[in-house]
Amino acid sequence: MLNFLIAFVFGIAAAIPFNLVYNLQLIYCGLISMALFAVVYLLLARRTMNKVMALMQSAQHDVQANRMERALATLQEGFKYAPWQFYVKGQINAQIGTLLYLKKDFAKSMPYLEKAFVKHWVAMCMLAVSYMKRNKPAKMAETFEKAAAGTRKEPFIWNLYAYCQDKIGQRDNAIATLNKGLKKTGGDERLEASIAALEQGKRMKMEDYGDIWYQFHLEKTGAMIKKQTKAAQGRRKMPRV
Repeated sequence: MLNFLIAFVFGIAAAIPFNLVYNLQLIYCGLISMALFAVVYLLLARRTMNKVMALMQSAQHDVQANRMERALATLQEGFKYAPWQFYVKGQINAQIGTLLYLKKDFAKSMPYLEKAFVKHWVAMCMLAVSYMKRNKPAKMAETFEKAAAGTRKEPFIWNLYAYCQDKIGQRDNAIATLNKGLKKTGGDERLEASIAALEQGKRMKMEDYGDIWYQFHLEKTGAMIKKQTKAAQGRRKMPRV
């Protein structure tokens, strides 16, 4: 990208006079060149990422104020920085894709999610769920594996992966996924509970994850509201003494 190229050219150009004017050995000129390249690249990369982060923070404020369209427009401005720095395009795509998915604009979210940064596990999971809904189990599994590879210690990924496998009739695969998740995460009560539920022929209780679960829109609105209301009522009850 441009930051890399600028730093590379600067590093070489700045080191040449040390050889031509001061007759410094090439090996030392090379070391100077690499040092200059590293410093300049880090400065340029930091400047670009600061601008990108400012846009994302502005978009986040808009989301919190329920100005979703304005947030999406703000994020679109971030694409102008894509030629300058590695991974910026993928990060912007991930942010836009997740916002569109949250809006239930699944058709529009798909192209962005498909080009999202693979380390953005929420975007990857949303993409995997989208593949499941489109009856593409192989693509679903491949995408979940990418999400898990980037964030192995996050139990929710393994639980969501297994939930989707169970939903399409792959219960044995779902149990295997949960057991794999247990090993990768070092143990988790909710993963263990999900294994026990599936082995007993019961459904997984994903609502224990709260908002992070509901944002994937895998439950019908009526059922989701009923569960959220019940949970809220439970929290409001006076404790017994």
